[in-house]
Amino acid sequence: MIGMSNENLWEDFLDIICKKTNPVSFNTWFNNITLQNIDENNITIKVPYAMHKKVLGDNYYSLIEDAFMSLTGINYDINFVLEEEITEKKDNTEIINLNKEKEKVWESNLIPSYTFDNFVVGDTNRFAKTAAVAVTEQPGKIYNPLFIYGKSGLGKTHLMHAIGNQIMKTTNLKVLYTTSDMFMNDFTGIAKNDGNNLEYANLFKEKYRNVDVLIIDDIQYLVGAEKTQQEFFHTFNALHQANKQIIISSDRSPDDLKKLEERLRSRFTWGLPVDIYPPDFDLRCRILKNKIKNLDIASLIEEDVIEYIANSCDNDVRYLEGAITRLCAYAAMTVPKEINMEFASEALKDYITKNIYDNGDIPSIQKAVCEYYGITVDELKSKKRSNKIAYPRMLAMYLARMLTDESFPRIGLEFGGRDHSTVIHACDKIEQDLKTDEQLKEIIKTIKNKITC
Repeated sequence: MIGMSNENLWEDFLDIICKKTNPVSFNTWFNNITLQNIDENNITIKVPYAMHKKVLGDNYYSLIEDAFMSLTGINYDINFVLEEEITEKKDNTEIINLNKEKEKVWESNLIPSYTFDNFVVGDTNRFAKTAAVAVTEQPGKIYNPLFIYGKSGLGKTHLMHAIGNQIMKTTNLKVLYTTSDMFMNDFTGIAKNDGNNLEYANLFKEKYRNVDVLIIDDIQYLVGAEKTQQEFFHTFNALHQANKQIIISSDRSPDDLKKLEERLRSRFTWGLPVDIYPPDFDLRCRILKNKIKNLDIASLIEEDVIEYIANSCDNDVRYLEGAITRLCAYAAMTVPKEINMEFASEALKDYITKNIYDNGDIPSIQKAVCEYYGITVDELKSKKRSNKIAYPRMLAMYLARMLTDESFPRIGLEFGGRDHSTVIHACDKIEQDLKTDEQLKEIIKTIKNKITC
């Protein structure tokens, strides 16, 4: 349509998409995307997450293409980009990427929706949340650096954005969120700008050292990048000496980042390293309820469906979010009067593989192990350390960890009040033995068959 402004075109486009998709799909995949650019035969759409690129490209490309064709009469090529992939060029150099803050309001890269209010707290992440809140109250003065570590999908990134958002809400401090990949890309850009190296290097330092709070995600990806590690070392020192707050995340503890320079690892422990464990069953249920409370299907979902989903995954919040998304999509297609176990099982049958031992509890595991080894449950829980008792106890702890949703501390309590580190040692020991002991595999198989689920 000749003469139509980009803004009007985008509004009309969204109108068409809204009419041709269900509300859940529209709100999930189209409500938070924006028109970035139109030129000749190309349309660029900015999306918030990598998942949007995949879903829109795989499932909605033809719909998007047809919508623009009906409005303009032009068969556009559609491109989806993330914020960090958008490059503004000036005089064919990359200097403008580090100079944006001079031309417009400072970009913190924070996601506003990640706040402390919607971070669901449980025993496995309470310490990390408490430390994060403390940092917002005295940036640069307490827990500097704050080093948050844990497996992927447990909420580290959410917590880091929440810190940044809270600091920006209550102070005038300049906050920058970045990832190790983004830091590396900006640093390697110095070498690419022949003739402008000095200017680019100055802009790089201004971006990363002229901040009050630097938040850097997934530091483990600096492994193997020696020159980038050196630059981060100098950036860290400059900020720390100026009492600027540094917040770092990783999928492992500082001590386990063996391939990073030792001088970096030692600095990571100067402040406070805090870990986030996989959410226990209770926390997973509360996370799910928090995710669905504002959705149209919230009133339709029965409690046992929440427990069914929570029981399907014990180590990744994103997996839980994915289950809710699939449930919403299926509900949008079928419009059920209620979402019960039968409905959920059908909707998630290709997504959830439910362990037949999910309902097994620790007492039943203890009983089955004791029956096999000819000992009593009281002996299993006792302080006796003879091999006749100690090895079955370790095996029972291992099975309790594998077949239930209980945390290490909870399992320790069920075995005579033992420390969580004892349970971790037992699990590690059995896992090592399983690598070489075929007989142990058969023993575990036999014991599983004895467990009453």
